[in-house]
Amino acid sequence: MRDRKLIILIFLIIILNLGHTVDHMARGDFRAPLSAEWVASFAVTLVINSILGFGLYFYLKNRVGPLFWAIIAGAGVAFAWLAHFSPFTDQPPQYIYRAYELPAAGSLAVAWLVALVLVLIITALYAEYLWARRCDSN
Repeated sequence: MRDRKLIILIFLIIILNLGHTVDHMARGDFRAPLSAEWVASFAVTLVINSILGFGLYFYLKNRVGPLFWAIIAGAGVAFAWLAHFSPFTDQPPQYIYRAYELPAAGSLAVAWLVALVLVLIITALYAEYLWARRCDSN
């Protein structure tokens, strides 16, 4: 049984993640010449977008359920924290903001990242709620 709210949240994650990928491109994370860092960044981006796309497809076909999305969204929150909010990152929000000449562009990029993380948190909690509710009814 597909949940309409969860589908909307998944679409939001996909849109926000694609926008964040564009931000990485605008900041020059994917640039020539090819390097090991470039290939690794591109591979991670490809894997994330593939998981989101195929996950949505399989959710719409009833092949995966809310628990899948709780795990994926939770992993997304952890990955975003490690990549942009942990003390070990080389790309914190300040770096993202300063990577743009226009303060408005930097603010938009940081706000977009924060929106992505918030939607990931909401999706993880909502999907967990759906999964737990389904388990209780069985």
